[in-house]
Amino acid sequence: MAKKKAVAHTAIAEEPQVEAQTPPKKSVKVEPSTPKWEIKDRRYMLKNGQSPLTFTIKSREIYWFDEDKNYERELKYTKNQKTVFVDEFKGDARLDHITFEDGVLYVPKQKQPLQKLLSLYHPDLNKLYVEHNAVQDAVDEMDSIEAEIEALMLAKDMDMDQAEAVMRVENGSSVTSMTSKELRRDLLIFAKKEPKLFMSLATDENVEIRNMGIRAVEARIIDLAPDQRTFTWTSNNRKLLTVPFDENPYSALAAYFKTDDGIEVYQSVEKRLK
Repeated sequence: MAKKKAVAHTAIAEEPQVEAQTPPKKSVKVEPSTPKWEIKDRRYMLKNGQSPLTFTIKSREIYWFDEDKNYERELKYTKNQKTVFVDEFKGDARLDHITFEDGVLYVPKQKQPLQKLLSLYHPDLNKLYVEHNAVQDAVDEMDSIEAEIEALMLAKDMDMDQAEAVMRVENGSSVTSMTSKELRRDLLIFAKKEPKLFMSLATDENVEIRNMGIRAVEARIIDLAPDQRTFTWTSNNRKLLTVPFDENPYSALAAYFKTDDGIEVYQSVEKRLK
């Protein structure tokens, strides 16, 4: 019987797989984007609501440092040049004036040299005049409306003791003789007219403490010396406090009421007023 020949199996070694390496990404420096110049009509207004019949700002002898060119450039506004940079003028230049009428200067989009001079290069920008920004005006107006609403809501729900304290800062001792309706009315008017000031007073704990001190003096529980330098008990003339030099006496009294010794005095005054 013939023997079967053994078949030799040759092992084929597999090539090791090499993972493809992704080259490291280069970091890209992102430069801050410069606002794109928009071709549009523009309006400029004198600051602080000024509105003289006419007001002229300078249109020559203006200098602006050009960081790209690394030198200072002279600018002029002219009737016939397509640029305001003197070093780019071609031929003779006829100087023109820049005049606001009733506090306003309207510059149509066709006058690009004047717009760029006023919006980008003129040294009086944001000093004597500003460029009208409708979007920013809307934001500011919304902030003002929201502040007014917040102040009115706080005034509407404020308790009478705090209302009296706030209005005493605004109206003085006359609040003592006011009815609750009159006090609430004046509080709402104050909140509407001066919402920011009202909010600062309404959230200042010292206002109520100052009011307590003023009421104590009006009720002759505490006396304030004629020179406004000393507080004493009316009943026995015992000194409570010497007011520091150049400080409001009631502010000093409010600060005293918050000390360890002053807390007991405050509580005693509060009980007597009730």
